[in-house]
Amino acid sequence: MGVAVALASRGRGRTAPNPNVGCLLVNSGRVVGRGWTQPGGRPHAEAMALAQAGIAARGATAYVTLEPCAHVSPRGPACSTSLIEAGIARVVIAITDPDPRTNGKGIESLRASGIEVTTGTAEADARRATAGFPIRQAHGRPHVTLKLATSLDGCVALANGKSRWITGPEARAHVHLERARHEAILVGRGTLEADSPRLDVRLPGLEDRAPRRILLSSYAAEGWTTIAAPEVIATLDGVDHLFVEGGAQTATAFLRADLIDRLLLYRAPVLLGGKPGLADLGLASLADAHGRWRLIDTRMLGSDRLEVYERART
Repeated sequence: MGVAVALASRGRGRTAPNPNVGCLLVNSGRVVGRGWTQPGGRPHAEAMALAQAGIAARGATAYVTLEPCAHVSPRGPACSTSLIEAGIARVVIAITDPDPRTNGKGIESLRASGIEVTTGTAEADARRATAGFPIRQAHGRPHVTLKLATSLDGCVALANGKSRWITGPEARAHVHLERARHEAILVGRGTLEADSPRLDVRLPGLEDRAPRRILLSSYAAEGWTTIAAPEVIATLDGVDHLFVEGGAQTATAFLRADLIDRLLLYRAPVLLGGKPGLADLGLASLADAHGRWRLIDTRMLGSDRLEVYERART
């Protein structure tokens, strides 16, 4: 399932409104098919893996990050039906599809055809890999990642406003990789006027994956999609993963609205005594600040430290 999760990650930021799914087919201890949802949502991961496997799919085990779809679409057959017709013997599923058109029906169809089905394998990893789809289904908005690059004392710029560059090249390259995993990227008007950011992806081979640019402002700007408030992200068509890059007022606005699901904190080994990364979050007490964030990863990127947090929600 770990391989299927990695395959699902290949399509992240390119498959909306369909989920990015990974599928691995194994027969007699040998991988016979690999698939991940293609740009635009088709072919599905299962269809790609089955086409690669051919007759070797008969009797195989399918590892799928999301329950195979059970509804017929004008764009292709239901994946649960395709797995049955291919003679798959066993299906291991990470997460159940929250889409009411499939929710549980794909599993029922597979079991009714005599296929052994296991669910819940590596569920947490699969949810992280395809985070936008379940968030969109449950809350009607994109999954939102906030990126903060700060000094050790929590500053995002010198007192005179200069901010290039706080972090080193390795951390900045990682940010570009994150951009490639999102359909859209958002900054505030202050960042636009101060930095005129390109917000593209400058990594070899990924240049074509630059996300759509969103501006949080009450004023329109040429070449940008403008929204007036954080809550308006729910209306962004074709956006299941939104990357918020700055600046401090924009980050604060999203945090106050409790719309951040994932936090990337890049911390450079410098002290600036400059402009803080956040403004007032509206917390009434220190107790209100505790228990909101869960650390899920930390690593060194050159001399900078990356910490990844998830919003702790019920």
